[in-house]
Amino acid sequence: MSLFKQMLLSVVALGIALGVWIAFVPAAQPVLERLGVYNLLGIEPSTASAQAGGAGFGPGGPAKVVLDTVRREVLSQRVNAIGDGRALRSVSVRAERTGSVREVEVVSGAYVEEGAVMVRLEDRAEVIALERARLMLADAEDSLQRVTQLGDSGAVTAVRIREAQLAVENAQLAIRQAEVDLDQTVVVAPISGWLGLVGVEVGDRLAAQDVIGVLTDRSQITIDFRVPERVIGELETGMDVQVRSMSGVPVPVAGKLTAVDNVVDRASRTLRVQAVVENGSDMLREGMAFEVTMDFAGEPFPSVDALAVQWSSTGSFVWLVRDNKVQRVPVVILQRNPERVLVEGELVEGDEVVIEGVQTLRPGSDVVPVTNASAARAEAATPARL
Repeated sequence: MSLFKQMLLSVVALGIALGVWIAFVPAAQPVLERLGVYNLLGIEPSTASAQAGGAGFGPGGPAKVVLDTVRREVLSQRVNAIGDGRALRSVSVRAERTGSVREVEVVSGAYVEEGAVMVRLEDRAEVIALERARLMLADAEDSLQRVTQLGDSGAVTAVRIREAQLAVENAQLAIRQAEVDLDQTVVVAPISGWLGLVGVEVGDRLAAQDVIGVLTDRSQITIDFRVPERVIGELETGMDVQVRSMSGVPVPVAGKLTAVDNVVDRASRTLRVQAVVENGSDMLREGMAFEVTMDFAGEPFPSVDALAVQWSSTGSFVWLVRDNKVQRVPVVILQRNPERVLVEGELVEGDEVVIEGVQTLRPGSDVVPVTNASAARAEAATPARL
């Protein structure tokens, strides 16, 4: 057999195999379209399909498809930021005066109520000073009483009576000062909260303003973060924010925006804001890092099921069904949500697009809807009536 005949038979066999593949394998035509075979042969995909069907290949008839209804949903504008957590209140408890530690009445990590005694310093000198001031007051009051009685008889002058009165007032002030000095030997909790590590022991010598421990009220955590200036006009106190701890600690997913700064940072073009999350489980700590997400509502766009979006060499598209025929509508994906995709294209609310059975579709193909997925989900969600 000559070489020419062999080549001719090979071409004929290849053509028959290609026709069988196109007719019986639904996914074949999109592959050939992407490879540019149709363009090379100068034919349209729909023409090739018709030719294959006319040659007696394939089952023929309208394709059975599952439809979904186009909805309109708002395109959300999402802002992500990293913020630092602060306790609702945090106080470094310090000694107000110098002294030796006599008692430590708290332990590290404990919850301390406001006004509870934390540390007692040596107070013997202060107790003695208070007793001395009380004795001086008693003596001054006795002197004033005698002088006043003599003053009624004219035996002493008014100046002497006034001096006795001043002595009583000075003694009273001395008692108040002694009481203040004695009070300062007892360190009490200024707020209710959780105590950190206690850094003093019995016998330690404390100087004035030495830190004993840090009390934090972490019933709520305030998160400081920054947002770009393009969303300033949409910021409102009280709006919801989504919070996730970067340490992996489970946290409440929702927080509230509580404060917005009034100055934009010129270097970063961002604005400082604050949000608050509840910490009822007490799993969060001051200083933690958080990922904060804020969603801002935008314009409405067509929304389709994620399965409806198909791809070709020219980009993404959906199969739109009208009068039981399909047509290809190019779309641009704007946002992907867990179940639906917001797109931009020539779609209106209420249109029906194909989500199952797309393998055999060609522009202008007849289809038979099996069911509408949106209607089926709505019917399933409707409670049965008794």
